This record gives sequence, C-alpha cells and structure tokens, in this order.
Amino acid sequence: MKIRVQRLAEDLPLPEKASVGSSGLDLQAHITSPVVLEAGRRQLIPTGLRLEIPTGFEAQVRPRSGLALRHGVTVLNSPGTIDADYRGEVGVVLINLGQEAVTVERGQRIAQLVFAKVEAVEWDLVDGLQDSDRGAGGFGSTGA
Repeated sequence: MKIRVQRLAEDLPLPEKASVGSSGLDLQAHITSPVVLEAGRRQLIPTGLRLEIPTGFEAQVRPRSGLALRHGVTVLNSPGTIDADYRGEVGVVLINLGQEAVTVERGQRIAQLVFAKVEAVEWDLVDGLQDSDRGAGGFGSTGA
C-alpha cells in the first residue's frame, strides 16, 4: 500500500519498521524542547507527519512495549484511530502510568503506526439473534 505523507520536520525520518517482521512503523516525537511527563499525567505529542490514508483503511496508533515496560508510558486512547479523511498532524496522547517522571526527547520513538483495512457495514435489523454457547455472558464469563 502506498501512503501519501507530508513531513513537517526535515530532520526526522519517515516512520520505519524496526525489523522485517514488525507490524508497526515507529512514530517519533516532533517537539522543539524536551517534554517532562510527570507520573499520572498525559500529553499530546506531535509527530510532524500528515497522512493521506486511502478510503477503506485506517491507521492505528499503538504503544511501544519498551516504553510501557521500562517507564509505564503508554498511548492513552490505544489504539488511537486515524481516519482516512483526517489531514491534520498526527499526534500521540501519551500517559505516564509509572511512578516517576519521564522525559520525552525530540526524535524519540514514542508509538507505532499500523495500517488496517476497514470493512463497510450494512445493518440487518432483526427481531432476534441465533443462540451461541456464550450467550449474553459479559466480562470474564468465558473462564477463570
């Protein structure tokens, strides 16, 4: 798939996969000075990218496992959805769930971007649904 991209910062590379088998492309912080993310605080971090995503697809912003494990920093609205018709700068809402302040630096890898197909939905309004083994069981109903 080819994605049209506008880079707002010449010094930052386009998102790349860390390895051949990676699903996500690393997003970097496009900030002019370091951002200190205190414990329990959240901050919108710009990436310096604008995307033109083809109709029928979305981009998902997901956390980086290393930031989550080492510092307790994750993407608050995970996965964040970038719709095909959005043309603004991609931003990442980071939250520090750890116990200590974390500093985000310019160019630091802060999240990953995954592209996914979005299926069109047609509703079929019915009076009832077929039974299933699970039925209406909710959270935690499928096992201990």
